[in-house]
Amino acid sequence: MTSIPPPVPVSGTPTLEASIGVQVKKLRTGLDMTIGDLAKVSGLSPGMVSKIENGQTSASLSTLQALANALNTPIATFFRTFDEKRDATYVKSGEGLTIERRGSRAGHVYQLLGHSVRSEVRIEPYLITLEKDADSYPVFQHPGHEFIYMLKGDVTYRHADQTYRLKPGDSLFFDAEAIHGPEELNKLPAVYLSIIVSPPEGD
Repeated sequence: MTSIPPPVPVSGTPTLEASIGVQVKKLRTGLDMTIGDLAKVSGLSPGMVSKIENGQTSASLSTLQALANALNTPIATFFRTFDEKRDATYVKSGEGLTIERRGSRAGHVYQLLGHSVRSEVRIEPYLITLEKDADSYPVFQHPGHEFIYMLKGDVTYRHADQTYRLKPGDSLFFDAEAIHGPEELNKLPAVYLSIIVSPPEGD
């Protein structure tokens, strides 16, 4: 009688075996290797490689080292995603964290709606409300990219040497290294979502 291996858990917190399996398969397919190829290079059987990728066995450190050598990666790569923090930020309407930025003095309200916790990239979503006109408006320039989605009002927005008329439903995605910011407030109040994606601090 052929025994059937237990299925990999698909709900709740992934097991260490499942996390390692996902990483092994991701690295193998990234190198355009078949299970047979990886088995041959690592000295393991194809069946063992398949079980590891499917999270159906707890591999020894020597086995993982053989796989790491075959995939030309540090053994720590297999454990990278297991302990990663997977947070979510829930913000009720009107309860975003108000942030002081250069535009605050010009009647602009910046509400931070969340932030990323992973080190690969920094993501800052803001709900920006422009409440009153002013003689001059702040300009911004920072690393990364920014996405703006207009929710209410009418704003002429500058990016480098170009201007864009933004009305509800319009969007603008741009390289934030260029000077940018609101140039004309055509209809107030104006509200838009701004998502800033930039390298982590220190990069």
